[in-house]
Amino acid sequence: MAMRRFLSFSEAALSEAGVTSQQYQAMLVIKVAPQSRVMVRELSEEMLMQRNGAVQLVDRLEAAGLALRTPSVSDKRTVFVGLTDHGERVLDALARRHLGAMLENEPLLVESLARLRTLAKMG
Repeated sequence: MAMRRFLSFSEAALSEAGVTSQQYQAMLVIKVAPQSRVMVRELSEEMLMQRNGAVQLVDRLEAAGLALRTPSVSDKRTVFVGLTDHGERVLDALARRHLGAMLENEPLLVESLARLRTLAKMG
C-alpha cells in the first residue's frame, strides 16, 4: 500500500511538472554522471533501453528545454547530453518533492520492504 501511494504521488508530481517518469529517470542519470553529462550510449545503458529509444528520449528532453546536446571538443563524433538550467531547476524541485514524500512515508516503506523480504525468503 505504501509503495502504491508513493508511486501515485510520483506520477501526480511528474504530471504537474510536465515531465514523464522516463524523462525524470533520464534527468537523474544525467545529473549523477561525472560532470553531469552523459553520452547517449551511456544513457541507453543506464536506462536499459535501445540506443534509438535513448535518442528519441533526448530529443523529447531537448524539445522541452530540459536537456542540451553538446559536441565533444576532443572527438567531434561524440555528443554529450547535459541538463539546461531549466532542467536543473525542474529536477531539483522534483527530487526535493520525492525525497520529502519518501521521508514522510519512511515507516510504511520500511514495513513494505520487510514484508517483501519475508515473502522472498518463503518463496
